Amino acid sequence: MNTFEQRINGIRAVLNKSQAALINNSNNVYYFSGVQNCEGYILVTNDESFLFVDFRYYESAKKNCSYCKVVEFTSLYNSLKTVLKDCCINSLLIENDSVTLCLYNRLIQEFNSVGISVISDDTLIKAINNLRIIKSDAEIKFIAEAQKITEKAYIEVLNYVKPGVTERTVAVELEYLLRKFGADGVSFDLITITGKNTSLPHGVPGDNIIREGDFFTMDIGALYKGYHSDMTRTVAVKRCDEYQREIYNIVYDAQTTALSGVKSGVKASDIDKTARDIITEHGYGKCFGHSTGHGVGLDIHEMPYVSTKSEMILSENMVITVEPGIYLENRFGVRIEDMVLVKRDSCFNFAALSKELIIV
Repeated sequence: MNTFEQRINGIRAVLNKSQAALINNSNNVYYFSGVQNCEGYILVTNDESFLFVDFRYYESAKKNCSYCKVVEFTSLYNSLKTVLKDCCINSLLIENDSVTLCLYNRLIQEFNSVGISVISDDTLIKAINNLRIIKSDAEIKFIAEAQKITEKAYIEVLNYVKPGVTERTVAVELEYLLRKFGADGVSFDLITITGKNTSLPHGVPGDNIIREGDFFTMDIGALYKGYHSDMTRTVAVKRCDEYQREIYNIVYDAQTTALSGVKSGVKASDIDKTARDIITEHGYGKCFGHSTGHGVGLDIHEMPYVSTKSEMILSENMVITVEPGIYLENRFGVRIEDMVLVKRDSCFNFAALSKELIIV
């Protein structure tokens, strides 16, 4: 049984004999078919699975789809209805978190008219998330490679972090380096911010000029074969005063201590609490307003979420970030982030770079 058959069988486990599942999220289509960027739809029944694509992607899909039957359509809904009728399907599960209202209404209109009900509860997406949250060996290799590319680009771009250079210049150079070193793209809009902008957790690079004495924060990641990396480092430019160093060391302590508790069987919320408690004990709890981490894979933010409200128990081969921060409004901020693989008694840190404060 190949990987894609195993994954699709995970969907079949939630279907009754007269049900089918329709998968339209592009990352999920890739996950279950091995075909990327095809604007396709996967239909799973108890006995068969189909990948529906139009003419533009048919040849590529036939070459790359290792389990689903590839169907070329000119009218998606007519093709779906034909297959559903042939398979004696009377209800269709859909991904309720990725179907637009427009698509949902169209599905209702098309399928109810032929006696097929559309089920938009969370049955399907829960089944998908339960499969995707545990990474295979191949997925782990892709994530690791994305991280290696990220680190190579990061080390090179530090040469551009100096007084007189703009945030935007660093962002452009960094994206070029990521692609040069093998990335298929960036994981998200890169964050390369300086000075007072570092107090913005999701600051946007602009024409602000790097100055001596600034903190400079880079939240960066590469996309490799559909999988993401995610890493944040904060560096000092030319010099660092005692207060900056104090804040940096608090975040460093919170991050490394939280990392030391990551292992299978631990609640994700406990990892968040470990980091948050350290920051709070130093009087900066109100300056840490986001969650401590999140899952990474085909999406840059996915389950499990490492937050105060999370009930998730960490399991082997989940991939999460640990990224506490302190953000002092209109002054500066510090965030340190690593991406790690949960193991039985500890975690494997994909990041090989030191987190000690460096001055560039």
